[in-house]
Amino acid sequence: MATKRAKQKAEAADTRAPHAEEREQFILRLLDERGFVAFRELERDIQASPATLRRDLERLETEGRITRVHGGAKIPDDRPSTGAGPSLQGIPFSENIARHATQKAAIGKAAASLCTAGEGVIIDGGSTTLQMCSHLDGKHLQVMTNSLHIVSALLSQNGTRVLVPGGAVFREQDIILSASGDDLMPRFYATKLFMGATAVGPQGIMQPDVVLVASERRLIDRAEQLILLVDSSKFQGPSGNILCGLEAIDIVVTDSGIGRDHRRMLESAGVEIVVA
Repeated sequence: MATKRAKQKAEAADTRAPHAEEREQFILRLLDERGFVAFRELERDIQASPATLRRDLERLETEGRITRVHGGAKIPDDRPSTGAGPSLQGIPFSENIARHATQKAAIGKAAASLCTAGEGVIIDGGSTTLQMCSHLDGKHLQVMTNSLHIVSALLSQNGTRVLVPGGAVFREQDIILSASGDDLMPRFYATKLFMGATAVGPQGIMQPDVVLVASERRLIDRAEQLILLVDSSKFQGPSGNILCGLEAIDIVVTDSGIGRDHRRMLESAGVEIVVA
């Protein structure tokens, strides 16, 4: 599996540019948080050509939503920032944790069994990945996570070392993300990345928010294997922002409700399936 992951790192996991509306949402969110965004940051964090980004900024300026300045864009002088702090689209963690709880508990236990004693792993924030934590005690892992819930669950484990990235706290999910795209994570490379998703379909892994997508792509670059934890409901009606293609996934841990067609979809992409 490591060989497959190495091949994936040699090429972009997903070269599709976000739609104009998604790009605009990302730009406006950064401006609401910071008041100014540099063009070079947009080039780095949005998979679109410089010409496309310039057209986006021109369109937003024509609509009076931004003011273009040398090197980037800022909030118009007559429109103050919201001051409400960073936010994410999608179902809040407090609601999502109760959904399909039995399946998520089984998936978390099965995923934890894939960890080898003493290795370094990344556990992305999510209601399913959280279920891994109680099964990691005694494995003496190094765990980097962006989830405050996961940090709390692991702190009582004396043998587990916990690392967190820098950034802002997004309260809906209680996760830490660098919305500006700055690499504020520790210099940490993992053998495995455990990640959830809003939906999975032929296009790949999908998430509801472009800020989350940008952050998770940086996590993928820091791991040898991508292990996706999703209950079978996530294969129904896929929609959202594409994080990566199916070919970037090494293992999917799911429950017995996964349909035959979805099994074939994953297997044809070379993905190993673990049924909890």
